[in-house]
Amino acid sequence: MHDAPHACTQDHAEPGCCSRLGFLTASVAAAGTPVVFFPARAAAAAPLPDPGPRTKVILLGTAGGPGIRGVRMQPATAIVVDGVPYLIDCGNGVARALFLAGLPLIKLNTVFVTHHHSDHIADYGALLLLAWGNGLKMRVATYGPPPLAAMTQSLLQQAYARDIAVRVAEEGRLPLEPLIAVHEVEHDGEVYRDERVRVTAAVVNHGAMKPAFAYRFDTPDRSIVISGDTTYDENLIRLARGADLLVHEALYLAGLDRLLALTNNASHLREHVLTTHTPTDDVGKVAAAAGVKSLVLTHLVPAADPSITDDLWLAGVKRNFGGPATVGRDLGVY
Repeated sequence: MHDAPHACTQDHAEPGCCSRLGFLTASVAAAGTPVVFFPARAAAAAPLPDPGPRTKVILLGTAGGPGIRGVRMQPATAIVVDGVPYLIDCGNGVARALFLAGLPLIKLNTVFVTHHHSDHIADYGALLLLAWGNGLKMRVATYGPPPLAAMTQSLLQQAYARDIAVRVAEEGRLPLEPLIAVHEVEHDGEVYRDERVRVTAAVVNHGAMKPAFAYRFDTPDRSIVISGDTTYDENLIRLARGADLLVHEALYLAGLDRLLALTNNASHLREHVLTTHTPTDDVGKVAAAAGVKSLVLTHLVPAADPSITDDLWLAGVKRNFGGPATVGRDLGVY
């Protein structure tokens, strides 16, 4: 209880705060200056800080293909809604990229796999194991095409079984396998929903890698589409219709020819790349046809050619898409 009649808004972390305020009031009033304190009104009038968007996209890795490069990591993207991360793909280095992005592994919640090429799943199992090793205790749901369930079971029951068993026995950890819930995706349609996000999948054309998926995330304030690996695809256009952001793979054809000149099977590999990926001109056509508000390029092929500037990456896109477009960067926030 306080004897002074004023309204104190302090949390009383310091002793005597109310008595000091009362003394100040009395002293100024005695000098002949009328003083009125309206702390509650002043607080109400003060502008609240802008909390920023509820949804942000963090590109954890933007290089396409199985090669390891110093300039870009393999594909992975985090969509963070109200602080909760939803991970798409698990290229090599994804655990470290999550750490660098300020996303603790123990907060791993939901993982979506677009397809089973190694640059998209190389660290799928390692991520689960490392999250568990760093204190993961909550259930993690994973979604993706077959054979995701068999692959996960093999990792947990065979590849990592010895490490898991010893750590459970010696360190008192919870068993890992009951923490992982696998859901296989085989067709178009909604695959996941919670209070923050609705996720819809669409089959896309990635050659012999079937099925391969793109995913759309509809959140309270944004709609984001992750293309996965694909050619120009009408199904992707339907999925992305009107989205706020399309994150799309990109192939720079002139750079591809320079890259293939260094390989032994150039003609075969060129045919594969051209029939399973999307040149920048076509990326612009997809974005325009879908009517997306903005575009970010990722899964760049080639990823380590310093002669390919952002302007070169975007030139083909801009021939067909007039909206904002940018070249993605590892750990870039969009």
